[in-house]
Amino acid sequence: MFRSIPGPGEYGNDSWEKDSYFVNGNNGVWTQISADVQANMAYLPVETPTGDYYGGHRPGNNLFGESVVAVDLKTGQRKWHFQLVHHPLWGFDIASPPILADITVDGRPIKAIAQPGKQSFLYVFDRLTGRPVWPIEERPVPKGDVPGEWYAPTQPFPTKPPAYDRQGSSEDYLIDFTPQLRADAVKLLSRYKTGPIFTPPSVASVGGTQGTLALSAGSGGTNWPGGGYDPETHKLFVPSQSGQFYLWDLIPNPDPSKSDMRYLKGNPGTGTGQGGLGVLNLQGLPLTKPPYGRISAIDMDKGEIVWQVPHGETPDLVKNHPALKGVTIPRTGQPCAGLVGMVVTKTLVISGECSITTTSTGQRGAMLRAYDKTTGSEVGAVYMPAAQSGSPMTYMLNGQQYIVVAVGGGNYVGEYLAFSLGR
Repeated sequence: MFRSIPGPGEYGNDSWEKDSYFVNGNNGVWTQISADVQANMAYLPVETPTGDYYGGHRPGNNLFGESVVAVDLKTGQRKWHFQLVHHPLWGFDIASPPILADITVDGRPIKAIAQPGKQSFLYVFDRLTGRPVWPIEERPVPKGDVPGEWYAPTQPFPTKPPAYDRQGSSEDYLIDFTPQLRADAVKLLSRYKTGPIFTPPSVASVGGTQGTLALSAGSGGTNWPGGGYDPETHKLFVPSQSGQFYLWDLIPNPDPSKSDMRYLKGNPGTGTGQGGLGVLNLQGLPLTKPPYGRISAIDMDKGEIVWQVPHGETPDLVKNHPALKGVTIPRTGQPCAGLVGMVVTKTLVISGECSITTTSTGQRGAMLRAYDKTTGSEVGAVYMPAAQSGSPMTYMLNGQQYIVVAVGGGNYVGEYLAFSLGR
C-alpha cells in the first residue's frame, strides 16, 4: 500500500518536519492515472498538500506532494518517485496524466514517461527505473519573507526539453501593442513582486506590493487535458497558456475561528479574499504580450522543441479594442489554451478552441483546428457553435475515421460533435 502523506516509519515521513504529516491533508491524485500493464506499474500524478500557496504548517519538502509516483499495480507499493516541486507553494499540482512514450535517445531505446506541468516544464523519466532521461538539476530559488514559512532552498530544473512556455514574470513579457499600453503596463507591474519561476508569495504590508506575478502559476502552463504523443515520429504535442496570474500577498489570519491557517491571502486594506490566484488585465487587455496560448511539438528522442504555434482565434476584446484601432494584431492564441487537449492522427494534430469568438467566417463560435504534425502549419479548420471541453477522441467505422469533440459553455447546452476526416 502507498500513502501520499507517509506516516511514522514510512519512506518520506521525515520530509514532514515537526510531525506535520499528522495535521495536513489533501495531497491526493485528482487527475487521470496512467499505467503500463506490461511493466505492472501505475503512475500517480500527486497534487499539492494543504494549502496551495502557504505551507507554514508543513515544514519540510513534503513528500509526496507534487510528485510522480510509480506503484506496483497489484500491491500498490511504491517502486520509485520523483518530486517535481519541493515544499509546494505555487499551486503546481500535477494536473494531467503522465504520458507513456517509447523513445530512442543516443541510439538507446527507453521506455519513458513524460509529465507536462503547469510550470511549462516537461519532466521525462525512464518509467521502469525512475531515472531522468536527461539531467534534472537542483538550482537555488528565491526565498520569501512570510513569517513562519519554510522555504526549499533549491528546486528541480529539467535541462531537456527547455520550458515550452514563459515562466515567472518579467518586464520583457509585457504588452507592447502601443507605446502607451507598454508604459501603462510597466507602471502596473511596479505594484507587484516579480521574479523567475519559484518566486514565492510575499507577506502583505501597508504601501507594499499587491501580490507576486507568475505566468506559470496555478492555472498556467498545461492543465488537466494534458498532451498527446505520436509513437511513429516520437513527437509529443502539448498545449499551454501564459496568462498574467498573480499570487495574492499573505496576511495574518484575522479570525482563527474560521480557519486554523496562520496566514491567508489578502491585504491590510480589504482583508482576506477567496482562492489564491488573480488575473491582471490592462484596460481589459491581457497584461502579457501574445501568444496567450500555444501548442508545442517536442522531439522526444532529442529533447528539443520542433515547432510552436499560437492556438486559437484572437479574442474579440483584443481585435475590437479602441486602443488598438489601426494596429495590426497577428493571431494571439487564447488565454485558456492549456485547458483543452488534442488528438494526434497519422498526419495531423487536432484541437479545438477553448473560448467563443467571432470566427473568420463571421460567426460567433469556436473553431476545431488541424495542424500538420510535422511543421505546425494549419491545414484546416471547421466551425463549432461552442468551445471545446476536455480532449477530442477518434474512432474508425467502415474504413472512415471520425473525430468527436465535446462542446459547451455559457448558454450553450453541452453536446458531442462528430466530424469525418477525408470527406
